[in-house]
Amino acid sequence: MAAAWPTRPAVPEVVAAQLLGVLWFVSVTTGPWGAAASGGEETLKCEDLKVGQYICKDPKINDATQEPVNCTNYTAHVPCFPAPNITCKDFNGNETHFTGNEVGFLKSISCRNVNGYSYKVAVALSLFLGWLGADRFYLGYPALGLLKFCTVGFCGIGSLIDFILISMQIVGPSDGSSYIIDYYGTRLTRLSITNETFRKTQLYP
Repeated sequence: MAAAWPTRPAVPEVVAAQLLGVLWFVSVTTGPWGAAASGGEETLKCEDLKVGQYICKDPKINDATQEPVNCTNYTAHVPCFPAPNITCKDFNGNETHFTGNEVGFLKSISCRNVNGYSYKVAVALSLFLGWLGADRFYLGYPALGLLKFCTVGFCGIGSLIDFILISMQIVGPSDGSSYIIDYYGTRLTRLSITNETFRKTQLYP
């Protein structure tokens, strides 16, 4: 009887053995050494968290100015709370594991400089007493106010123009401050380009 030739292992078995070897090598190289490497990474600062990983409280509004109570140099700060189970460095530099109730950092928000000029008062004066120049006197433009008074609001044309300009918040107080407007009301945001800004080239597909 003829001797039988030794059978070669099937191709799928060879591939499976190679995969097991690769997995074993990866598990060895990423074992305690990999854990040590990951443990050596620097903890992220809380202010560098992405949107959705924290929530900030609404600012406390001053009833008189309708601006945040801690507004200084056009900037205010609100407390922000990292989401639960997030570990980061708080504003004191301490690494903390947050539960959602601790303040992680203070976020800067913009605010405006006001000096007692009410938007509602200015619009009312312009509408009812604009022909006497009361709106310009109120906003700190006595020369224009006197001129409107002497010409009866430039025969009504100047009063109409001033009413439109004040209503659209184009004309404001003479000292450069902003109107007192409800914090969550209709405010005008001006966009401008100065020497400190630049135009970014638009890329189209």
